[in-house]
Amino acid sequence: MKASRLRLWLNFWPPFLFSGMRVSHISDDYRHARVELRQRWYNRNYVGTHFGGSLFAMTDPFWMIMLMQRIGPGYLVWDQAAEIRFVKPGRGTVVAEFRLQDAVVEQLRAAAEGGEKVLHWFEMDVTDPAGDVVAQVRKQVYVRKKRPSP
Repeated sequence: MKASRLRLWLNFWPPFLFSGMRVSHISDDYRHARVELRQRWYNRNYVGTHFGGSLFAMTDPFWMIMLMQRIGPGYLVWDQAAEIRFVKPGRGTVVAEFRLQDAVVEQLRAAAEGGEKVLHWFEMDVTDPAGDVVAQVRKQVYVRKKRPSP
């Protein structure tokens, strides 16, 4: 799928649309993505800051999707595990940026070449308008070369 079409689709996907999330950029080569979460009355928690579930959701599909597009159709890519650490209260428009390095893609492709599963952790920060870290997110992806059909 073209990156511009995916961006449009994600922006109208109900979990993003109704949470105030917006995918502002996905590069044509799937090396970079940027997601914004605007603070609204409907996505604030009890104490008036960003709801933690929304902070986590804004980071959910991107490492898997970007890696799937970069590594090629001969590989299975799945989300395996995830964790989030809240660093400070999130207010205003928060941002998550994803940068997938070619060296990581090549490393994963080589490690999975023999057919065994490979697990890799990606790390990223969610930042506020001042550039301060609001949350640190880790996502583990599973990669395996597809088995030939009989």
